[in-house]
Amino acid sequence: MKVAVTGASGFVGGAVCRALMDHGIETDAYGRRSELAPEHVFGAKYRSWDLTQGPLLDAPEVDAVIHCAGSVSDWGRVSTLFSTNLTGTKNALTTFPGARFVHVSTASVYDPYRPTVMATEEQAPAPRHLNAYGASKAAAERAVLSVMRGHGRSSWRGPSRREAIVLRPHAVYGPGDTTLLPRVLSSVRGRVLPAVGNGKQRVSLTSIGNLVQACMLAACGPVGSGVYNVTDAEPVTIDEAFRAILAERGIDARPLYLPALPVRPLAAAVEGVFLLARRPEPPRLTRYAIGHLAVERTLDIAAARTALGYKPEETDFAGAADW
Repeated sequence: MKVAVTGASGFVGGAVCRALMDHGIETDAYGRRSELAPEHVFGAKYRSWDLTQGPLLDAPEVDAVIHCAGSVSDWGRVSTLFSTNLTGTKNALTTFPGARFVHVSTASVYDPYRPTVMATEEQAPAPRHLNAYGASKAAAERAVLSVMRGHGRSSWRGPSRREAIVLRPHAVYGPGDTTLLPRVLSSVRGRVLPAVGNGKQRVSLTSIGNLVQACMLAACGPVGSGVYNVTDAEPVTIDEAFRAILAERGIDARPLYLPALPVRPLAAAVEGVFLLARRPEPPRLTRYAIGHLAVERTLDIAAARTALGYKPEETDFAGAADW
């Protein structure tokens, strides 16, 4: 079997490549970086490819594609996010027309304006989003779903019906994490970690190990199509997660919770100031971040367990001091 992995130079794509190679699966790795340390992809054949520039015209035939490429920023230009997440996905679909397509999506495709309580797959993609990240990932999902159902040519010049699987993780963490853990740690002020809500709200998190397992089951298993939530075995509370991260990092701080109602308009005002100033970096406080902290964000993973044979581990930040 031969598998192609996009976004191989990143956190998730690199981990997927290493797992595939470790299982003796021939792997072609693609990423935007011109060069990549061989150990990052465990010796997989690497090729530089910017998916936003178009399909590859000389791509080799593969049995499956694990599409990890994309922007995970909740702050950026709308055009850039759509170019990376939507156009890039369409170009990947076109490049490998005969391969099973495994699309690594996100739980941000669910409705951000209300709590996500053990949400099942049919509740997304939602028609409304807080930012371009959620909207662009939802649009990318629709492109994949259209070819899965055989309607690809009705909306864009893509391939006809094919095997495709969509995976929806939430807040991926683990060794190499460039988003969740750094964001939490950068918010610490002295001996306090400011947060929103009361700490009791439950959240589903996804370890990189669990996500890699789901990617491999989707690419190499008997099930060819479907949409699946992918998280750790059980939800945890925000307070449990924060305290575990701080403890593992040896940080003498504690979460301090602020009520969401007055904080939301403050976040909107801060976003407005950053937009007017054309600041490229995101503000520390955004409505998107509040939406993932102040209310429950949990996903039902029964479908992945049953159909894919997914057997996730519990949420665990052990070893976070070395990440």
